[in-house]
Amino acid sequence: MGSPGDPPEGTSEGVPGGGEEEYRSVVFDESFVRAARLQEFSAQERIGDHTPAVRRRPPMRRGLSRQALVLVVLIAVAFGTAIYMGVRHPYQTPVAKHPEPLRMTVIPLAPQSRVPGSADVEALYAHSPADQFRIGADGITLPASRRTAHFSDSQIVTALTTAKDYLVESALDPDVLTGGASRSVRILLDPQQLDQFDQSFRSPTADGRHAPTGWLVRFDPAQTELADTKVRVQGTLTAAETDSDTLEVSADHTFVYALRPSGSDEKAEASLFTVRRELHFRFDRDDLRMHQAELLVSYVQAGPLACAEDATNQLRPLLAGETARAGGPAGTDPFATGSATALCGSLAASAQPKL
Repeated sequence: MGSPGDPPEGTSEGVPGGGEEEYRSVVFDESFVRAARLQEFSAQERIGDHTPAVRRRPPMRRGLSRQALVLVVLIAVAFGTAIYMGVRHPYQTPVAKHPEPLRMTVIPLAPQSRVPGSADVEALYAHSPADQFRIGADGITLPASRRTAHFSDSQIVTALTTAKDYLVESALDPDVLTGGASRSVRILLDPQQLDQFDQSFRSPTADGRHAPTGWLVRFDPAQTELADTKVRVQGTLTAAETDSDTLEVSADHTFVYALRPSGSDEKAEASLFTVRRELHFRFDRDDLRMHQAELLVSYVQAGPLACAEDATNQLRPLLAGETARAGGPAGTDPFATGSATALCGSLAASAQPKL
């Protein structure tokens, strides 16, 4: 260990040492001079107003500079924030769920008498229960939304808006109604339901799972065309939280269409066709973010239809002047597995225009 007189960086090479101890107190190297806290003014500086012969030098800064220290602190804060956000992600990871197939029921409603018709579509609506219905998407109104325990106002609105978009695309789009398109409906569905949707259109089956008319409204273009694209609509939408990660929306709407035979001119008589749709949607947090929905239940009543007609793939309405043929719905085999019971109802006279 060096003595108190040693330079800060040790004894320089070539400096006398050993037995020449008398020189150690007066021989200094450059590092010792730089480390001195006192510095003598030069002769030129002493000529001025400096009274003292020496001045104190600012202490040497050791360790990290202030800029380096600030940088280290910022890196530490950023790293800590990243860890915190990884643990407490604002979008909670939903619990993995198994795909739930859509359960659907389509019930034809047979008229009790001849289907009324008129070349004046407005007169048909004016003399029917749909007289006060709104036109198109305006008839699908959103209710006042309130936040729930686990979902914000904006998330509730997103769920309701997605359900409305599905109703518009699946029951009001002329391309969908005439059987020419389905993609606009498909893209609004949860990806877990796409296989069921595709199979329904690839191989329609009356099994309560794979009927295109359970997903959307479409008519047989070979027999029916729209007499008026201004579809009358009335109904309700409601939203509710079922658990901390799930919202459900219930839709109950009545759609009234003016139809005429395919290829007929505008002077041909038109008739009204009514579809009541009760749909139940489910939304998890991924669905809300992707503007998609899982359709759980589809319950459809439509008429005037003949009970004997198959309403699985397309709807074939009874048009103006037609009556329902005798006979009930297609037979149901109680021994067959995986099939749904064939159902048919009677269309009340009060649901038809009074001409």
